[in-house]
Amino acid sequence: MNLSLTSTITMPEHKLRREVVELCHQTGKPLLKLSTKDYLEHGMRHWVEQFGSAGLVNIEVFNELQRTITGWPGGKPNADDTFRPERALPFPKRVVVFSPHPDDDVISMGGTIRRLLQQGHEVHIAYETSGDIAVNDEEVTRFMHFINGFNKLFANDSDAVIGRTYQLVKQFIQEKERAELDAYGDNRYLHPTQKDSVMADIPEVLTLKGLIRRGEARLACSYNHIPSECIHFLDLPFYESGTIEKLPMTERDVYPIQELIARIRPHQIYVAADLADPHGTHRKCTDAVLAAIDEEKRLHAEWLDDCRVWMYRGAWAEWDIADIEMCVPMSPEELREKRNAILKHQSQMESAPFLGNDERLFWQRAEDRNRDTARRYDELGLACYEAMEAFVEYHF
Repeated sequence: MNLSLTSTITMPEHKLRREVVELCHQTGKPLLKLSTKDYLEHGMRHWVEQFGSAGLVNIEVFNELQRTITGWPGGKPNADDTFRPERALPFPKRVVVFSPHPDDDVISMGGTIRRLLQQGHEVHIAYETSGDIAVNDEEVTRFMHFINGFNKLFANDSDAVIGRTYQLVKQFIQEKERAELDAYGDNRYLHPTQKDSVMADIPEVLTLKGLIRRGEARLACSYNHIPSECIHFLDLPFYESGTIEKLPMTERDVYPIQELIARIRPHQIYVAADLADPHGTHRKCTDAVLAAIDEEKRLHAEWLDDCRVWMYRGAWAEWDIADIEMCVPMSPEELREKRNAILKHQSQMESAPFLGNDERLFWQRAEDRNRDTARRYDELGLACYEAMEAFVEYHF
């Protein structure tokens, strides 16, 4: 089994599209207003000569980009799919969305998930890691207060409900707070991924943090009308180091994914391809999914013949406009629904890890990124939408 880390994702060539889109950026013109003079002045005479005129080059690229836009990410039934990103049949499709953390699904493609569900597809969400590292101790304390109150109200203060574990966790959190106060002072409330923990969490605390994130993920799925039997928590072992530094990926991380896709036999797989994730979780999750697909391919699994893999990006980066092969538009109302699903992940709302001086929260990054994608299509002279989610097909 090949477990080598992915250093990059091979992009489709789209040479004509790439050069002409860049010409639009250089001239500040939309596609259909590029002139022969523009092509000649930027060393692109060969395209004009090949197509016969600048106008024909413009139309060719305009049509290419126009065909990436679809309101039917699972394919439109009873429609000619010759120039659509996704095939019409089979319909409905079985879909698996792999989410590295318990919120990447709604952050990265929440609008597309809702569209797939509304159009009758069977959508499964597979959360690859517990996400426990990214939960603040204050969240644990808040839930502990709830548990204690619940115990007093409904269990007559009996230790049978919480017992030793409650006291153990309470004592550990207090000790950790004192240690972080000494180490970080007022900065002790930074997001867990923004500081080195002075005390590694004990297993009981990590379990509670993972439980918090599971509950939030279930709540977001419920908001999107995803049934509980279609929610899968894989808890891949590489993540469970208890620290920001993760363990090496092994076959134990691949087998749960392989078992899931072999059982569901999806027609579509959505996988994160956000290699800019600063802590490497997305990269390893991507590698694990692709390794599972490769293993199924080695076993000559017939279901792969009717499966397509779509790559999305998350909070850290977006696809180049020339690479996008499917773009799903959202209305203002649909963008608001996506935000509402993201907000179900309350433990991630107060602060978020950031690159450089970017202090936006995840829902803000997602909206800005989706609006920017729509703006770039608009600047090229295509339809103007409120926001768009973009995908690139992975060929295995």
